[in-house]
Amino acid sequence: MTETPPLVVDIDGTLTDDTRAVDPRVFPVLAEWPEPVVVATGKAMPYPIALCEFVGIDYTVIAENGGVVFVEATDTLQIEGDKAACLAVAEAYRELGYEMGFGEVDLANRWRETEVVVDLSQPEEPLRRLAEEHGLEFFDTGFAYHVTDASIDKGTGLDAVCTELGLEPVDFLAVGDSENDAATFDVAGESVAVANADETALSRADRVTEASYADGFLEAVEPYR
Repeated sequence: MTETPPLVVDIDGTLTDDTRAVDPRVFPVLAEWPEPVVVATGKAMPYPIALCEFVGIDYTVIAENGGVVFVEATDTLQIEGDKAACLAVAEAYRELGYEMGFGEVDLANRWRETEVVVDLSQPEEPLRRLAEEHGLEFFDTGFAYHVTDASIDKGTGLDAVCTELGLEPVDFLAVGDSENDAATFDVAGESVAVANADETALSRADRVTEASYADGFLEAVEPYR
């Protein structure tokens, strides 16, 4: 059997089905993985922390596309990013007559520390333009539009995790589906895009699975099980 590497894995579109429900078949894979597992997502930190909690693995997470990193093993929380600039973009977007698109309570943004997200039902181009004007990064993850600090990404998040765990990004197997995973793909030793991935992720991955969504994740890790 091939030696098992540490794993860094996205959630939406990678551990889920096409309805964004986490596929329960991934739980034992993550729980039994013999090396560190890093959950890396564009979601706010409570979401990957909850996933780790219910799977029963250490809280080792990269949230908000690298803006928030928590490593339970060293009790370390890192928050990086120009949240004020992101909020300025959101305010300017609202002044143009648009909304975040998540309703009055807006759980998508409620716990965010470093970025803002806008629902895909809202116009993309004015948000992208405003992000560029403020020197920020714009991501379309297929689940939301993200406006985030251009100096951080999932790759810098993985660097931060590695500093805490005494590992190197090249040690990792990375699995994902979106352009926000490409930065992880660029630094990991092996990168795999599931078949439903967007063009950016597909072009930056070392290999692409035949199967989509969680089936693709299970295919990606099969050589190490």
